[in-house]
Order: sequence, then C-alpha cells, then structure tokens
Amino acid sequence: MHRHDRGADGGGRDDGPAPLIAAVGVGVAVGQRTILDGIDVAVHPRVIVTVVGPNGAGKTTLIRVLLGLIAPSAGSVRRRPGLRVGYLPQRVAFDPVLPLNVGRLMTLTVRRSREEVLAALAETGSAHLIAVPVQSLSGGELQRVLLARALLRDPDLLVLDEPVQGVDFTGEADLYRLIGSIRRRRGCGVLMVSHDLHVVMAETDQVVCVNRHVCCAGPPEQVTRHPAYLALFGARAAAFAVYPHHHDHAHGPGGEVVPLAPPPASGAGGGRQAGG
Repeated sequence: MHRHDRGADGGGRDDGPAPLIAAVGVGVAVGQRTILDGIDVAVHPRVIVTVVGPNGAGKTTLIRVLLGLIAPSAGSVRRRPGLRVGYLPQRVAFDPVLPLNVGRLMTLTVRRSREEVLAALAETGSAHLIAVPVQSLSGGELQRVLLARALLRDPDLLVLDEPVQGVDFTGEADLYRLIGSIRRRRGCGVLMVSHDLHVVMAETDQVVCVNRHVCCAGPPEQVTRHPAYLALFGARAAAFAVYPHHHDHAHGPGGEVVPLAPPPASGAGGGRQAGG
C-alpha cells in the first residue's frame, strides 16, 4: 500500500487550511516584458488543478516559479514543509544514439530497487517496457514512463506540464483517466497544464485560466462559460463546451448531444450504471 493511500474519495479540498503549494500575487518580468502578473493559485491534497491558456500565456513559467526553478519578480510561493514533488516536464529530448532503456531512465536521478521501478511502471501500465530503448517508445508510452518516473518520488504533489504531449486523442483521454486514478489512490495533489480543457475536464476539480494574469478560475463547468475563457479560445471553446459525463448521452461530430437509450431497470442483480 502506498504511504498516501488514505481512502480519499478524490473530491473537495483537504481538511486542513494549508495547501500543498500556493502562488500568491506572483509576477515575472524580463526587462520591460511582463510574463506573469499577480497570479494566485493553490493546490490542496487530493485535488486536481488544471492551468489552461493560449500559447505564450505564461503557463510553463508559472510551473517553473512554483517548482523554484525561476524566482518571481513579485509575490511569493508557499510550500508545505517537507513537500515531495513529482515533475513531468513539457518536453524531454533524448540523444538518438544514447544507449538508454526505460529501466535506466527511471533511476537516473533517484535510487530505487528494480522492484520499486517495476511497481511504478506497473501503476502507469508500462512495466512491460522496462528493457525497451527510450528512443523507440511511442508518444503515449513515453508519457506513461515519465509519469511513472515522477511517481518514484512518492510525491505529495504531481506537477504535469502538458502530460499528453505527442499522444493521440484516444490516448489523451486514457492518460487523463490514469492521472485521476493515481490522485484517488495516492491522495496526492495534482497541478496540470493543458491546452485542451474539454478533454481533461472529467478529471479536473479546479481550473485556472491564465493569459499572463488570471482571466478566470473555478470549477470547469463554470470556467468554460466565462466570457474571458470564450474570448481566449473562441468558437472552438463553445463547440467543445465542457460537460460532466454521466454516460446518459454521446456527442456527434459537431459536439451536439445524442441521447442514449436508458439503461435497463435494475433487477435482482442490483446492476448499476457506470458513472463518469
């Protein structure tokens, strides 16, 4: 059992008032250029917070400030004492001729036994890849391996910068469901950067929409109706308006709702419709 297995239901904030990590009025400026201005964001245990925004909005800069890789020009970052962070960066490049397999990649910066490595890989469905050269992995395989590598640190907080880079649409949904299951199983907080809120919504509790400053923030259903969000993402945002999934409908090519047949009445077996 993981140290973080607390029987959490995955919803709501931690009982305590202090977040795992918080940016308070964070600003970043380079010369005369303002990259971030007055950003407030906090992540609590068992909560997934997703930062969205257009290209160049400062999302990755915000992540780097929170991780302590960049000092803010204004404001501050507060971290829970002893906080352990697992980080999946936006891009990881490998030398095409470097003899590096998945097992070796997993232990480049952290000492763990083969059993611990296999357990982390198994948690992301990638244990069978342990001897495979990293250069031959598909986009989805690489992201699952890198996620497993972040889990080796037994993190209180997972920081995932565009975790579906190079993954096809079906793989994106699978990967987001995996992240949600990890949050529920381990009880960790998750801070995620995503460019497509409509895909990640089902596993997100709070959304912070950033375009150098915080344009809007709140539950995903609320954010996707906010004028600032619609202005940033345009007609596509409206077409792919985020919706809670209870599997009572499907969606056509244009995003229209297609009702599904109602489930059969539960009989003696006590059948139950799957929730989203």
